[in-house]
Amino acid sequence: MELISSNKVSNGWHKRYKHSSQTTQCDMTFAIFLPETVNEGKKVPVLYWLSGLTCSDENFMQKAGAFKKANELGIAIVAPDTSPRGEDVADDENASYDFGLGAGFYVNATQAPYNKHYQMYDYVTQELPELIEAHFPVNNQKAISGHSMGGHGALVIGLRNPDMYTSISAFSPIVNPSNCPWGEKAFSGYLGDEPQHWQQYDATVLMTNYDQPVKRPILIEQGTEDQFLEAQLKPWLFKEAAENASYPITLNTHDGYDHSYFFISSFIDEHLAFHHRHFVSRD
Repeated sequence: MELISSNKVSNGWHKRYKHSSQTTQCDMTFAIFLPETVNEGKKVPVLYWLSGLTCSDENFMQKAGAFKKANELGIAIVAPDTSPRGEDVADDENASYDFGLGAGFYVNATQAPYNKHYQMYDYVTQELPELIEAHFPVNNQKAISGHSMGGHGALVIGLRNPDMYTSISAFSPIVNPSNCPWGEKAFSGYLGDEPQHWQQYDATVLMTNYDQPVKRPILIEQGTEDQFLEAQLKPWLFKEAAENASYPITLNTHDGYDHSYFFISSFIDEHLAFHHRHFVSRD
């Protein structure tokens, strides 16, 4: 790994690294926040944060205001990039913001030319945590969260891997990508035109068919003035599926809040505390 930058913040450290990924066959960048408790020789749990369309590892780390609370609770935060990048990585031919670079949707692409590099599901669930656990003072407790496209990724990955994560949360997630313009475009390009191939990456479909004995707690925040609420996000569909599956989730709606990091920064402390409670309960 190559250290790109290192900054002390809230008595902990924020560091950015670049490494060569076997999964995505290109260089990948990630950021990690380490709380001050690691200086005492303690291994800490990790919250993996998945960002949204057009973002990188930098958006959450610079805008969410999460470090003070994370340091207080003794939680590390890892933020990967949202897609593979590089000169030889395929992009949308029209360079649109909702497909290609910056828009990996946390799937393993099966369609050429994207299948060569766009293996973000395996990167997030396998290669990245193995790298983090090998090189940093963290324990084996993990939680997952994200925003918008990253909220979609967090819900899908958490539901498909309940033994891997203690808890799941999301801000303004795309809960039913098979049934919205963003998801339909991305899934067609990465996975092909057959909708049955999309279902493994659709949180509402996964919840509808959920039959695993382990039900990890889920917390979702949604602003009522989110400009993407009706056409793209549709959180009520996921809530209905969860109720039908007798799966306990908490969906909080907040009057006046939009889709931005102003919203995330307003409630990120509550999400860190939520994950911390479930880390502690599994100690």
